[in-house]
Amino acid sequence: MSDKHNEMVDTVMHMDTKQDTVLEQERVHVTEEQNRAILRKTDKHILVTLMIVYFMQALDKTNLGIMNLLGLSKDLGLKGTQYSLVSSVIPFAQMAWQPFSSYLVVRVDTRVLMTALIVLWGTMETILCAANSYASIMAIRFFLGLFEAGCLPLFSVLTAQWYRRSEQPLRVALWYGTNGLSSIMAAVFGYGFAHLSDGGPLFKWQGLAILCGGLTLISAPLAWFWIDSTVDKARFLTVQEKELAKERLRANQTGVGNNEYKWNQLWEVAYDPKSYLFVGIAILINAGAAISSAFGPTLINNMGFDKYISNLLNIPFGALQLVIIVGASWVAQRFSNKAIPLAILQIPCLVGSILLYTQGTSGNFHQGIGLFGYYLLSSVFGCNPLLIAWVMANTGGQTKKSALLGLYQCGAAAGNILGPMLFNAKDAPYYIPGLRGCMGIFAAQLVCVGATFSILVLLNRQRRKQRIAAGKPEFIRDTSMENKFENYANDGVLGKNALDDLTDFKNDEFVYVY
Repeated sequence: MSDKHNEMVDTVMHMDTKQDTVLEQERVHVTEEQNRAILRKTDKHILVTLMIVYFMQALDKTNLGIMNLLGLSKDLGLKGTQYSLVSSVIPFAQMAWQPFSSYLVVRVDTRVLMTALIVLWGTMETILCAANSYASIMAIRFFLGLFEAGCLPLFSVLTAQWYRRSEQPLRVALWYGTNGLSSIMAAVFGYGFAHLSDGGPLFKWQGLAILCGGLTLISAPLAWFWIDSTVDKARFLTVQEKELAKERLRANQTGVGNNEYKWNQLWEVAYDPKSYLFVGIAILINAGAAISSAFGPTLINNMGFDKYISNLLNIPFGALQLVIIVGASWVAQRFSNKAIPLAILQIPCLVGSILLYTQGTSGNFHQGIGLFGYYLLSSVFGCNPLLIAWVMANTGGQTKKSALLGLYQCGAAAGNILGPMLFNAKDAPYYIPGLRGCMGIFAAQLVCVGATFSILVLLNRQRRKQRIAAGKPEFIRDTSMENKFENYANDGVLGKNALDDLTDFKNDEFVYVY
């Protein structure tokens, strides 16, 4: 009996060993040609959809400044800081909803969640035309913000699940860069509506709301038919291509997505020092960006241009946003560094706010210099995609990533609240106190970027110590940041847990990027 038992144990052990060997052999090798083919398919389905949908979401937010130029405040009788509050109510809603949003991003299939959110916020944008008082427009925009709250975390998680870390900055820039296109399109729409005759059945700004909301609703079917949440669920990939696509992502060390919400990963966000720095940078970036979004057309108008020219002069600002967003992210991808471009982008912002401040306090405002200073503020829009890519690349674990991106969105919302509040109607036309606050914001961001860089250096030292203790090499070549694809360690030691849902603290092979 004992001999038979031992024989059975040996057989089972042999089978287990054989199975482990088979599993190890199942790890596929990806050629550069296969890598590019998978990347092209991913861009065609995932990236294009993200760009179109994010453009519509950005347009719905950007058009408030144009609506105000078309007479929204006058027609609704807004006074004092009421317009600022109307501008800020969306980020208030986003902050309130974000804990639920980060949970839904993990638990609900992306295809379902994205389509539902598009329909809901498109509906809110459309019925904005029904607002007839301060209270009504506040209520409608609150729900608009509520339904848009999950957009950026959802898009960011999706990008992290489909792209290598070296590919992420430019992809984030391409969908986030549609902010610039939305500014251009909103200005074009505003110019057209401004030329409509008065006395029609609708105010001009109401027509703009209906147009933008209707376009958003039209984009909902695109998300339903083209988007897929994970590689395993991809309808546009064959079974073999799915294996290749997952192998492409092994070096990321951030997993490939799942629908299990892990509370221990949420706790890790709380004691991770980089969480607070990322949120701090998000607050500062978006406080600066909100100024131009909410008050850009008004600032230009107060420089002495009429409402028609003010609309047209916002088109170059949108074009600059797009160029800076894509350009800065290309630099970050080309040189595998995000901290330095983030820091450099603060310099034009500082110079621009100083020019606007000095022109406003000189007693002899020069339109050309003031407009140049305003255009320099467009550099701040290059920061958000870099920060999002930085957060994604330095965070492992689906729940942790979703929670941290949710916190990023809270920080962005807080910045969007803070920025417009720096500007009060009584400070018109030059808004000197607000511009003084801008200078402080851009200077503080430089400090936060430097502190984050230092923390990441220390965290990399911790991971090296973990590897030494586990008997692994102290230094690992991070092929996820190579511009040309390379298969990650096939030595049988590294990469075994790379596709698992491990956080960056729990994965000793994780390498933080600067």
